Amino acid sequence: MAESSQLMVQVVGGVTVVSFDTNNILDAIQIQRMGEELYRLVDEQDRRQVVLDFGKVKMLSSQAIGMLLNLRKKSQAIKGQVLLCGIRPDLHKVFKITQIDKLFKFFDGEKEALASLGVHGAS
Repeated sequence: MAESSQLMVQVVGGVTVVSFDTNNILDAIQIQRMGEELYRLVDEQDRRQVVLDFGKVKMLSSQAIGMLLNLRKKSQAIKGQVLLCGIRPDLHKVFKITQIDKLFKFFDGEKEALASLGVHGAS
Protein backbone atom coordinates (compact mmCIF):
# COMPACT_ATOMS: atom_id res chain seq x y z
CA MET A 1 0.00 0.00 0.00
CA ALA A 2 1.60 3.25 -1.15
CA GLU A 3 1.45 6.13 1.28
CA SER A 4 1.39 9.73 0.20
CA SER A 5 4.33 11.87 1.14
CA GLN A 6 4.02 14.12 4.16
CA LEU A 7 6.55 16.49 2.65
CA MET A 8 5.69 19.34 0.33
CA VAL A 9 8.72 20.27 -1.77
CA GLN A 10 9.04 23.41 -3.84
CA VAL A 11 11.92 25.34 -5.34
CA VAL A 12 12.02 29.08 -4.67
CA GLY A 13 14.79 31.06 -6.33
CA GLY A 14 17.01 27.98 -6.54
CA VAL A 15 16.44 27.04 -2.89
CA THR A 16 14.60 23.84 -2.04
CA VAL A 17 11.87 24.53 0.53
CA VAL A 18 10.39 21.51 2.30
CA SER A 19 7.26 21.87 4.44
CA PHE A 20 6.10 19.09 6.72
CA ASP A 21 2.42 18.33 6.16
CA THR A 22 1.89 16.74 9.56
CA ASN A 23 1.56 17.85 13.19
CA ASN A 24 3.65 15.04 14.65
CA ILE A 25 6.88 13.47 13.46
CA LEU A 26 6.98 10.56 15.85
CA ASP A 27 6.40 7.29 13.98
CA ALA A 28 9.59 5.37 13.12
CA ILE A 29 8.36 4.26 9.69
CA GLN A 30 7.12 7.76 8.86
CA ILE A 31 10.49 9.23 9.88
CA GLN A 32 12.37 6.67 7.81
CA ARG A 33 10.29 7.54 4.72
CA MET A 34 10.73 11.28 5.29
CA GLY A 35 14.45 10.78 5.76
CA GLU A 36 14.76 8.81 2.53
CA GLU A 37 12.88 11.51 0.65
CA LEU A 38 15.01 14.30 2.13
CA TYR A 39 18.26 12.39 1.58
CA ARG A 40 17.32 11.89 -2.11
CA LEU A 41 17.05 15.67 -2.52
CA VAL A 42 20.65 16.06 -1.39
CA ASP A 43 22.25 12.79 -2.58
CA GLU A 44 20.55 12.34 -5.95
CA GLN A 45 19.27 15.80 -6.90
CA ASP A 46 22.27 17.74 -5.58
CA ARG A 47 20.10 20.28 -3.74
CA ARG A 48 22.62 22.37 -1.83
CA GLN A 49 20.34 24.94 -0.19
CA VAL A 50 17.48 23.36 1.78
CA VAL A 51 15.01 25.16 4.03
CA LEU A 52 12.89 22.94 6.28
CA ASP A 53 9.65 24.61 7.37
CA PHE A 54 8.30 23.19 10.63
CA GLY A 55 5.31 25.55 10.77
CA LYS A 56 2.75 22.75 11.23
CA VAL A 57 4.85 20.49 13.45
CA LYS A 58 3.96 20.31 17.14
CA MET A 59 5.86 17.19 18.19
CA LEU A 60 9.16 15.69 17.09
CA SER A 61 10.85 12.48 18.24
CA SER A 62 14.53 11.98 18.95
CA GLN A 63 14.66 9.74 15.87
CA ALA A 64 13.41 12.68 13.78
CA ILE A 65 16.19 14.85 15.22
CA GLY A 66 18.67 12.14 14.28
CA MET A 67 17.31 12.21 10.74
CA LEU A 68 17.85 15.99 10.62
CA LEU A 69 21.43 15.59 11.82
CA ASN A 70 22.06 12.99 9.12
CA LEU A 71 20.55 15.32 6.49
CA ARG A 72 22.84 18.11 7.70
CA LYS A 73 25.87 15.82 7.40
CA LYS A 74 24.89 14.79 3.84
CA SER A 75 24.33 18.41 2.89
CA GLN A 76 27.70 19.50 4.27
CA ALA A 77 29.35 16.74 2.22
CA ILE A 78 28.24 18.54 -0.97
CA LYS A 79 29.03 21.98 0.50
CA GLY A 80 25.38 22.73 1.12
CA GLN A 81 23.37 23.82 4.12
CA VAL A 82 20.09 23.06 5.83
CA LEU A 83 18.17 25.90 7.47
CA LEU A 84 15.22 25.42 9.82
CA CYS A 85 12.25 27.74 10.14
CA GLY A 86 8.85 27.93 11.76
CA ILE A 87 9.85 25.94 14.83
CA ARG A 88 7.54 26.48 17.80
CA PRO A 89 9.18 27.71 21.03
CA ASP A 90 8.49 24.44 22.88
CA LEU A 91 10.15 22.43 20.09
CA HIS A 92 13.06 24.86 19.95
CA LYS A 93 13.70 24.06 23.63
CA VAL A 94 14.41 20.45 22.63
CA PHE A 95 17.05 21.63 20.16
CA LYS A 96 18.52 23.92 22.82
CA ILE A 97 18.61 21.30 25.61
CA THR A 98 20.37 18.83 23.33
CA GLN A 99 22.68 21.62 22.08
CA ILE A 100 21.67 20.84 18.50
CA ASP A 101 20.64 24.48 18.18
CA LYS A 102 24.34 25.23 17.67
CA LEU A 103 24.42 23.06 14.52
CA PHE A 104 21.55 24.67 12.60
CA LYS A 105 20.49 28.19 11.69
CA PHE A 106 16.94 28.96 12.79
CA PHE A 107 14.56 31.50 11.28
CA ASP A 108 11.07 32.65 12.24
CA GLY A 109 9.63 31.89 8.82
CA GLU A 110 10.34 30.79 5.29
CA LYS A 111 10.71 34.37 4.07
CA GLU A 112 13.51 35.11 6.57
CA ALA A 113 15.31 31.84 5.80
CA LEU A 114 15.16 32.52 2.06
CA ALA A 115 16.33 36.12 2.55
CA SER A 116 19.39 34.81 4.43
CA LEU A 117 20.24 32.88 1.26
CA GLY A 118 19.77 35.94 -0.94
CA VAL A 119 16.27 35.05 -2.19
CA HIS A 120 13.84 37.96 -1.81
CA GLY A 121 10.16 38.44 -2.65
CA ALA A 122 9.22 34.84 -1.74
CA SER A 123 5.94 33.87 -0.08
